[in-house]
Amino acid sequence: MEGKFRDADICYSRMLVCVRTTLNLDDELVRRAREVAARTGSTLTRLIEDALRQSLGRRESVAVEPLDLPTVGGRGLQPGVDLDDSASLLELMERGDASH
Repeated sequence: MEGKFRDADICYSRMLVCVRTTLNLDDELVRRAREVAARTGSTLTRLIEDALRQSLGRRESVAVEPLDLPTVGGRGLQPGVDLDDSASLLELMERGDASH
């Protein structure tokens, strides 16, 4: 059972819906979670629910707004410039090569 949290009851507050699922978790993570749950008088299920709520809440609270970058006239990328190759871009910028 160590490292696997089988038949977890994940119940949503104020709802009559419970979901049973199987999670494969790192042994050390489960051991630490059980210690925290025991120390705080909680259950492993409650600890995992709380951690998921916190993690999901942080992700939802970070609103990503579209970035509008100003542009300057031109004909697009210069020959030899590959925006997916950061090492080459850095080399070009450090070199100050005006031919690219």
